[in-house]
Amino acid sequence: MAIRANPKLIDELEAYGAQDVSKCYHCGNCSATCPFSGGDTVFPRRAMRQLQMGLESKLDSSLDPWLCYYCGECSDDCPRDAEPGETMMSLRRWLTARYDWTGISRLFYRSWKWELAAIIVAALLTGAGFLLAGFYLGGGDIGVYNGENAFLPAGDSWYGLPTGSGVHLFDWILAAVLVFFLGSNCVRMWWKTMGKNPYTRWAVGAYLRRLWVLPAHFVTQMRYAKCDRKRPWAVHLVLMLSYLTMLVLIMFFLGYMASGPEIDWRVHIFGILATVGLLATTIWAMRGRMLKTETQYQHSHESDWMFLTLLVIVAGTGILQFGLHRAGADAAANVAYVVHLMGVVPMLALEVPFSKWSHLAYRPLAMYFADVRADVETAKAKQRAAEPIGAAQTA
Repeated sequence: MAIRANPKLIDELEAYGAQDVSKCYHCGNCSATCPFSGGDTVFPRRAMRQLQMGLESKLDSSLDPWLCYYCGECSDDCPRDAEPGETMMSLRRWLTARYDWTGISRLFYRSWKWELAAIIVAALLTGAGFLLAGFYLGGGDIGVYNGENAFLPAGDSWYGLPTGSGVHLFDWILAAVLVFFLGSNCVRMWWKTMGKNPYTRWAVGAYLRRLWVLPAHFVTQMRYAKCDRKRPWAVHLVLMLSYLTMLVLIMFFLGYMASGPEIDWRVHIFGILATVGLLATTIWAMRGRMLKTETQYQHSHESDWMFLTLLVIVAGTGILQFGLHRAGADAAANVAYVVHLMGVVPMLALEVPFSKWSHLAYRPLAMYFADVRADVETAKAKQRAAEPIGAAQTA
C-alpha cells in the first residue's frame, strides 16, 4: 500500500523545537553512539530519515522517540550539527499533540503565549474561587488556618481519615479531570502504536506478561540509567519520587498535612523531603538550561520553562505556607496556601495532561508497548520457524 508523504513535515516540526533536520546525511554516528540503539530499534537515525521523507503516518505510530532519553551523545557526535537528540525531543512534543484529541497540546507547544495565557487564567480563577469559598461560602476566618472557623478547613473525615473538606473534594475532582484527559490521550497513543496492528491489538498474553514494565519504568525511569551520563538520571529519579510522594500525601493525607501548628512527623517528614527534592532538582534543571551545562540543555523550548517555573512556584509556596503556619502567622499562611493552589491547579489541569508532564505517562507506556511488540514478534518468528518449508514459502 502506498504511503503518502508530507513534504511540509520538517517545517511543522520546527514549531515543536526541531533544529535543521535537513543537515543530517545519515552517516550513522548517532545510532552507533546511542546506548539504546540496536536490533530493530535503530534510532535516532530511522526517525531522522522518516522525518526528512515526510513519512507522517510512520512517525505517528512510532515508539522510537519515546525510547530516547536524550543522553546527548548523538548530538555531540553528529558531524553536521543536525542535533538528532533535540529532534527526538521535538518529535515527543509533536506526538503528544497527535495523541491529544482536544488540540490543547498542539496549541501550547506551537505558541507559548497561549500556554502562558491559559496558566494565568487558570491561576486567577483558582485564586478567586478559593477566596470566595473561604470568605463567603465557608464562612471561615482568614486568620484561622485549621480547626473551627478555618478559612480553608481540614477537619472533616473521609473513610476514617481527616481530610480537607471542600479543598479535598476539589482535589479529587481535579484528579478525575486529569485522569480523564490524560487517560483518553493514552488510549489514543495505544491505538496509534498498537491497536491498528491486529497482532499487537489482541496480544492479551503479552500485555499481561509485560505489565510489570509499566510501573517499573514509571517510578524509576531505570532505562535512563544506561546513559553514560548518570547524573541526569539520578536528578530525574529524585524529581519523580518527590512528585509521587507529594501527590500521595495530598490525595490521601491532606488533613494530616494541614494539621498543626505542631509538626506531625509521621507525614510532615515525607512532605518536607518531597518539597526539598522538587525544589532542588527543579533549580538544578533551570540552572543547567540557563548555563547550558549539558547537551540536552543547549536548546530549551518554552514549554520546558513553563513546567519548571510552575514547579518552583508550587514547591516554594508549599515551604512558605508550612513555615508560616508553624510560626503562628495563620493569615499569611492562608494567603500562601491560596497562592500555592493557584500554581497547583494549572500544573495538574494543564501541564500534566497537555504539556511536559504528560511525558511521564507516555514514556513508560512506550517502554511497555515496545516489550509487548518484541514478545509478539518473537512468537511470530517461532511460529514461522516451526512451519514446514513449503508452507512458509507459500505464505
